[in-house]
Amino acid sequence: MNDLAALLPLVAILALFWFMVVRPQQRRQKEVVSLQNSIQVGQRVMMSSGVFGTVVSLTEDRAHLEIAPGTQIEIARAAIAKVDEPLGQTGVDRHDDERGDA
Repeated sequence: MNDLAALLPLVAILALFWFMVVRPQQRRQKEVVSLQNSIQVGQRVMMSSGVFGTVVSLTEDRAHLEIAPGTQIEIARAAIAKVDEPLGQTGVDRHDDERGDA
């Protein structure tokens, strides 16, 4: 019984570590995988390196991005960090919206 009581704080620390670190990391990883699987041609995305581009074509594990007019690069699909502009958004200049000129 005494040995079990000595183990209780260790179990509590491990449970706290699980709920504070491991579980949120697993959830973030699932969200990233879901985002990368939902990418569609025509979306504007940001890579993990900070480069923005528009998706031109997709394969199982790669994507072609147009980063400037007439300039395309091939990247690993896993390098896409976020969708900058969802499909169907208009090409409204975000800087005009911030100044109130639109």
